[in-house]
Amino acid sequence: MTDVLQLLRNHRSIRKFTTEPIGDAMLQSIVEAGQAASTSSYIQAVSVVRVRQAKQRSAFAELAGGQPYIETAAEFLVFCADLHRNRNRVEAASDNHADYSWVEQFTAATVDVALFAQNVVIAAESLGLGCCYIGGIRNAPDRVTELLELPELVYPVFGLCLGYPDQNPDTKPRLPVASVLHQDRYLSPQVHKELLDQYDTNVKEYYIKRTKGKLSFTWSEQMAKQVQNQKRPFMESYLKKQGFMIK
Repeated sequence: MTDVLQLLRNHRSIRKFTTEPIGDAMLQSIVEAGQAASTSSYIQAVSVVRVRQAKQRSAFAELAGGQPYIETAAEFLVFCADLHRNRNRVEAASDNHADYSWVEQFTAATVDVALFAQNVVIAAESLGLGCCYIGGIRNAPDRVTELLELPELVYPVFGLCLGYPDQNPDTKPRLPVASVLHQDRYLSPQVHKELLDQYDTNVKEYYIKRTKGKLSFTWSEQMAKQVQNQKRPFMESYLKKQGFMIK
């Protein structure tokens, strides 16, 4: 196995960091690695906001549901889908109105953010840093928009904590490859069931070991809870207000 494959397979979310800072030069190199990711039709629809002020960090920790590592990580970055920049440049360079209100434009920009951010994480982990994505900032998108002064056609996709790890958690078991890599056609329900029943057993054993018996649930049970609790029904109206997904 190559070093790169080993690095990728060893990914863990880190939620406890040392006090060691990340130098500006290192952070810039990591962000440049993000910029090297693939981008749909060269739109490069990503902006990253580096949140440094303690007051802002505290606000983000609270609105994300009480995640203290947002305040203690060396860096907290907010990754935004950004078509505001593109619209301004297109309209400055031509007489055409740049219509970025289509679902496809929203989708492409969001995919760009995910690709960019994953490159950032891989680069950071290769330098000995730990990372934790913070999707909880979408709990209050209007508040995030206010805190970061985001213009129209920009929306926060997720945050990212970066820092030197002060913990060494085990890797979480992922879905079996056979349930993800389909051959020629989608797996039959029976085959899927057999694979995921065994996976549920593995996940339950992982949580029991990790928490010394305090937690004991399967992946399916966790997903049943997630689908009920993580709906954020306000996102559609927020995105439309920001100029996305109108048609």
